[in-house]
Amino acid sequence: MKVQSYVAGQWVEGAGQGVQLVNAVNGEPIAEAGSRGIDFKAVLDYARDTGGPALRALTFHERAARLKALGKLLLAQKEELYRISAWTGATRTDSWIDIDGGAGTLFTYSSLVRREFPNDTVLVEGEMEHLSKSGSFVGRHILTAKPGVALHINAYNFPCWGMLEKMAPSLAAGMPVVVKPATVSCYLTAAMVRMIIDAGVFPEGAIQLICGSAGDLLDHVTEQDVVTFTGSAATGRQLRTHPAIVDNAVPFNMEADSLNCAILGRAAAPGTPEFDLYVREVAKEMTVKAGQKCTAIRRAIVPADYVDAVQEALAGRLDKVVVGDPDREGVRMGALVGKDQREDVWEAVATLQASAAVVYGGRREFEVLDASAQQGAFFQPTLLRCDKPLASTAVHAVEAFGPVSTLMPYSTAADAVELARLGRGSLVGSVVTPDNGEARAIVLGAAAYHGRLLILNADCAAESTGHGSPLPALVHGGPGRAGGGEELGGLRAVKHYMQRTALQGSPTTLTAITGEYHRGGATVSTDVHPFRKYFDDLQIGETLVTHRRTVTEADIVNFGCLSGDHFYAHFDELAAQDSLFGKRVAHGYFVISAAAGMFVEPSVGPVLANYGLDNLRFVEPVGIGDTIRVAITVKRKVKKDKRPDEARATGVVVWAVEVSNQNDEPVALYDILTLVEIKSN
Repeated sequence: MKVQSYVAGQWVEGAGQGVQLVNAVNGEPIAEAGSRGIDFKAVLDYARDTGGPALRALTFHERAARLKALGKLLLAQKEELYRISAWTGATRTDSWIDIDGGAGTLFTYSSLVRREFPNDTVLVEGEMEHLSKSGSFVGRHILTAKPGVALHINAYNFPCWGMLEKMAPSLAAGMPVVVKPATVSCYLTAAMVRMIIDAGVFPEGAIQLICGSAGDLLDHVTEQDVVTFTGSAATGRQLRTHPAIVDNAVPFNMEADSLNCAILGRAAAPGTPEFDLYVREVAKEMTVKAGQKCTAIRRAIVPADYVDAVQEALAGRLDKVVVGDPDREGVRMGALVGKDQREDVWEAVATLQASAAVVYGGRREFEVLDASAQQGAFFQPTLLRCDKPLASTAVHAVEAFGPVSTLMPYSTAADAVELARLGRGSLVGSVVTPDNGEARAIVLGAAAYHGRLLILNADCAAESTGHGSPLPALVHGGPGRAGGGEELGGLRAVKHYMQRTALQGSPTTLTAITGEYHRGGATVSTDVHPFRKYFDDLQIGETLVTHRRTVTEADIVNFGCLSGDHFYAHFDELAAQDSLFGKRVAHGYFVISAAAGMFVEPSVGPVLANYGLDNLRFVEPVGIGDTIRVAITVKRKVKKDKRPDEARATGVVVWAVEVSNQNDEPVALYDILTLVEIKSN
């Protein structure tokens, strides 16, 4: 049996004999994997020519809806994935992180994109930049989908989540993906991709899979492509310097294994809740996925006078970890992904022992439940201790990518920070302390060397997702040894797969290009009040200019009595004269309340509700006797997907509001959002 690749619209087997894949638990053969005979240039061309145009034709919201559908699909079939995942040595908890966590990432990106991006194919970013005195020449940034392909080269430890964390933002951005999983566990990735392809959620060509060698794939990347890599720092450096990547300046995002640390604060003495939290976190990161996590804690940095207590507590906790067949009840840690990986870990431990002593585990023969330690790729949880970490190099340079961690004592907070820095860049670090001052000192000293920092104490422990859990809304990546890239990170990750372009031109032209009104651009008006119009009928740039209203002292007094706001600038004549205004002024919130009364059409109509107010700025004061009027303009329209429980289809209309005085000077600028009924579904 061979693991098939999915390329150019069909499942194919590599020619000749492939790499033998085996069950990590018992060493039995599973399948072969190979990609010989695949035309890798054709794979990229198929993504660019077939998948790309179809994907880019969808709006952000349409792509997001497909991500959600895909997440539901995978969760509905997850038991089959769990069954296969056990062959990689993963326990059910490990598989939950990989499979359910990957589906959760799809849901997160679907929600983020539908909430923050327009229902369009172009994203307008930031505010308009004024480039000229009169306002006839302005600037704006837009983001559009790259007409290339996102090539994702993934690590073996998370065959599902590792794929989905990159796939979600790529597809949301409009870029087709080619997934190249690590060969040793590619059979699980292939099973998930088969489910995805069979469902037909995304257009043909949007997702392709290569199981086996990448061949000459990188030779054919261009400036419109994006390459991401997760794996060892050494392999990442080789890929990053590939001639085609260098010559074409191909964006290359790297997430490499790093020597992540966890620092126990001096305030977290034995007997405190934080001490127990620290021990639990280190033990968990040693044993989840058998320590095969790029975020696992490799260096446990503790106060010198607590190190014996930490060592004893960790040993006690590790004693309770049952290692064995992940299908057996009670097993908390399974096998490494393969025997080659096991030997790599042994080699790393041997190197570490030049400057650190094994204080727990470290035996080749140990008890394994319902399995053989030798036939399977099992490795005993192993704790080392380096008593002179500031004078040692191996413990800050050599990573044993398995259930291995090293204890390191420190004397001062500055020493703890220096030990953290010696890792030369990490994906994540943890600081465990009940003392916020201590946390601040360590975090500010170590932050530049970390992509993410968890500050753990009793206040957040119950809901904390833990040291080793990247979250889709936050950046996953790190400087230096960790690769210098970013994965995840909310909408930042989606934008990574898009091209940012600065536009310069007239407000009217930029309005036409972006589909968003730019202040100072041409407007249109009709005899019908815009609040009487359905979403479909409103035009970008459609404007209503209201009647005028003179602000009186009675307005200020009445609003103050109604709101309870009796600030001196509104009521104290003498104090107001000495203020920066030089006179009594109206409440800012009175101004926008009065403005609403001037532009709102009160009759029942298509406008259903006020949806919010953004970007409010009070530009000039409004005094007694000043006369105001309002111009309200359709700035942007966002069509919403109609849910089954909704009686009406609706969209959000963003209105640019400008309140000006008798001198035509703006006194207040803001956007309001209204929910407006759509006439045609």
